[in-house]
Amino acid sequence: MAELILPSLYRLEIPIPRNPLKATNCYIIKGTERNLLIDTGLRIPEALQALRTGLEELDIDLTRTDIFVTHMHSDHSGLIPDIKSPTSVIYASAPDAAIINQFATAQSGWHNLYEAACRNGFSPEEAQQAIERHPGYKGSLAETLNFTIVKNGTVISIDDFHLTCIEVPGHSPGQVCLYEPHKKLLFSGDHILGDISPNITHWWDAGDPLGDFLNSLAKITPLPIELVLPGHRRVFTDCQGRIAELEQHHQHRLEEAFTILSAGPMTAYQVAGHMTWDMSYRSWEQFPPPQKFFATGEARAHLRHLEVKGLVCQEAVEGITYYHRC
Repeated sequence: MAELILPSLYRLEIPIPRNPLKATNCYIIKGTERNLLIDTGLRIPEALQALRTGLEELDIDLTRTDIFVTHMHSDHSGLIPDIKSPTSVIYASAPDAAIINQFATAQSGWHNLYEAACRNGFSPEEAQQAIERHPGYKGSLAETLNFTIVKNGTVISIDDFHLTCIEVPGHSPGQVCLYEPHKKLLFSGDHILGDISPNITHWWDAGDPLGDFLNSLAKITPLPIELVLPGHRRVFTDCQGRIAELEQHHQHRLEEAFTILSAGPMTAYQVAGHMTWDMSYRSWEQFPPPQKFFATGEARAHLRHLEVKGLVCQEAVEGITYYHRC
């Protein structure tokens, strides 16, 4: 059922079955000439049915509807091919548009993630299970898309909604928030969530996504914001307070990871197994492989940030990466 947020602005909850995220928030701005759909949901039958039902309830004409993708993850982009019309404009950042189309055309991206998981402490069997049970493995796009690229400062107007694009890399390389300065609204995607911490994952040796994420939070802090419309869970009001909580959360995570390494060299998988997680499982062994994958990726993002700061070093031993205090 569509939830009215403001006049002409609605939220649809698109289910993600058997997943801790529960659902993706998709937003509809219903305009007089064009409509804008912000994010779509995972490409699975349950999500497609929910999205179509919501759009029909709102009497949305898809031939007059454009689509904005806050970021590349399949629970936000997967249903674009099923919803777009020949006249739809599909907006995304350049980095995330490229990743979406790469995963739609080749399996090499998943194979690279499998190999990265093995290098960081997964057994080959558990790494394969993590990839095959990853929500995006079967829920991604089935075709490439012709994106209209947005940049920092791009404005998309739908009637009296004038949405300014703000590039906020971290959760993904090209995550973009939409800010409406007159209504003081922020469509935050997965950059700022109210009830859960956005997953900051890193599997490579270049870049610093956690550093990018923290810098991106600082870009949002000064903005007058009265309502945050996130990619998951509840809509909320105290944006600056939530930013402070997320900054504190990641500082605690960094300290925790550094403390864990006092016991000696470990893989990212081992570090993740010693970290505290807000999950219902009693032990690391009970985590399903996909959840171990997300947790290890997050542990590795924190280890990488500590590495950039010169506090942690890595060493490869027989093809496996180990981290230790410098």
